Amino acid sequence: ALGYHVETHGQKGFNGVAILSKSTPFEVNRGLPGDPLDEQARFLEAAFTLSDTRILRVCCIYLPNGNPVETEKYPYKLAWMERLRTFAAERLAYEDMLVLAGDYNVIPEPHDCFDPKVWENDALFLPQTREAFRKLENLGLTDAVRATTDATQFYSFWDYQAGAWPKNNGIRIDHLLLSPEAADRMTSAAIEKHVRAWEKPSDHVPVIAYFDFAG
Repeated sequence: ALGYHVETHGQKGFNGVAILSKSTPFEVNRGLPGDPLDEQARFLEAAFTLSDTRILRVCCIYLPNGNPVETEKYPYKLAWMERLRTFAAERLAYEDMLVLAGDYNVIPEPHDCFDPKVWENDALFLPQTREAFRKLENLGLTDAVRATTDATQFYSFWDYQAGAWPKNNGIRIDHLLLSPEAADRMTSAAIEKHVRAWEKPSDHVPVIAYFDFAG
């Protein structure tokens, strides 16, 4: 009713991702390539034509949590991240504007959490997880938020338990990774922290970026 085109990829009662846009994509791909047996709905790509020669690709990501680490969930997380790296490398070769957006379930650096000691044995912060995230960034992707600020205590998630929100015991796990072509067009990025104080909020808040695609 608000005039958005909506694309979704989901599993009832489990995982799901969506992309809302004011224009209709010319291409939509559901599911992260690399494992035909993977049925989890964690990846959605939509491609948009901005002009005769410029294309914007937006991917919505819900990266596996990976906990408990001693179960099959953690190897699945790392394998999923390697598949994402392979996918990103292939898309970067197109030289389109590319935005990989979503819940990565990765705390990239110690200053992206309130207390690294609390998270040192968690799948979100293990060295292997952070290394996989750096390998993804090292393809040439830009972390939109960190391109605009080095601020600490700058989080996108606060647990519902143990008074995490009023204590500001948060973590930064929601990210926008940009190709060079998209990063060149970004004008600002922010985390909408105030949303966490709404009535019955999500434990995540929006991470946003603005782009100038004119010209």
